[in-house]
Amino acid sequence: MSEAIGNRTPKKHPDKALTAIGIRALKTPGRYADGNGLYLKVSKSGAKRWELRTMVRGKRCDIGLGGLKLVTLSEAREQAEKYRKVARNDGDPLAEKRRARLVVPTFKKAAETVHKEHAKAWKNGKHSDQWINTLKAYAFPALGDRKVDQVLTADILKALTPIWLAKPETARRLRQRIGTVLDWAKAAGFRSGDNPVDDIHKALPRQPERKGHFAALPYTDVPAFMRRLREGGPTTSSLAFEFLILTAARTGEVLQAKWNEIDLDQATWTIPADRMKAGREHRVPMPPRCLEILGQAKELAAGSEFVFPGRSSNKPMSNMVLLMMVRRLKMDCTVHGFRSAFRDWTSERTNFAREIGEAALAHTVKDKTEAAYRRGDLFDKRRTLMATWAAFATTIDADIVPLRRSG
Repeated sequence: MSEAIGNRTPKKHPDKALTAIGIRALKTPGRYADGNGLYLKVSKSGAKRWELRTMVRGKRCDIGLGGLKLVTLSEAREQAEKYRKVARNDGDPLAEKRRARLVVPTFKKAAETVHKEHAKAWKNGKHSDQWINTLKAYAFPALGDRKVDQVLTADILKALTPIWLAKPETARRLRQRIGTVLDWAKAAGFRSGDNPVDDIHKALPRQPERKGHFAALPYTDVPAFMRRLREGGPTTSSLAFEFLILTAARTGEVLQAKWNEIDLDQATWTIPADRMKAGREHRVPMPPRCLEILGQAKELAAGSEFVFPGRSSNKPMSNMVLLMMVRRLKMDCTVHGFRSAFRDWTSERTNFAREIGEAALAHTVKDKTEAAYRRGDLFDKRRTLMATWAAFATTIDADIVPLRRSG
């Protein structure tokens, strides 16, 4: 029984007080309570619309649920209950409502959007292509057609499992790229909650330990390796490999090299900023042997704009060509590792200052104070360094230790 207060009985809160028939009969403007914060508002014009009044994070909030012509009584109650649950869990019903209005894209569409937006900031077109191609090859078949707000841990697991152990590096990149797409989806309002990629490692087997750095040939073996490169006579690939070693340049910088970057009179190769990892133009002093290589490459280039063209003269050589040369020689090293060999040689066999070796490798100066005072590129000192390196790398002394092979 209700407890009397004075001569009045306390008024109960309504619960499903409205009926479909009663609603149609309402004409007088005002607010009519159904219960649990749900109201039907009748305007002076006779229009009727639903409204939920609830507390959101300690503040009163009125949330429109739509007009009576579009939203029935039962649908309004269902929506009201949904938003109340969100509010009780310290969520934001208004944000939930905004998400409901959005046209949620598929994962494929979201990935293409992210790729398009990020491509403007990528300096390397090849990296841009690899980014989306990895998703196309491994993610789209498993989850490309799913709405981005419906992508679950199980979907990501389905994409990663086939290559997790077989192609560990590719799998790690795929995981990172899927995570980037889902982070974007959350920022754009298409998803809520944690990114399922964050804990995916718990469901995957442990990958083999990574070697860490690029495998490098000991610098003492470089002269013998250089002689091996010349054994079959000059080819575009062998000349490119030797040029890469003598300039201590990155693979992409060499393979994308064009004749308009070469100044034979000044023995200088100027790599434009858009091809450099640090985004700054880099001048490379070329020792005499590099000029000989360029002369031979010119004869083999068949009029191509590229110094080291591939099978088609209008395209550069593939980096796989150099990798296959290393494998054919059965060497336990990578192409990129020759930069490490150069750096080790500079430190252990010469008196050149550390910053000269770092400048030759086009490394960014990490110390901000040092970078502020470093105005020049130490070009003249680097010319001497590279000439000394070339003299060492191309030596033909008989007492050089024989080249060690893997396996």
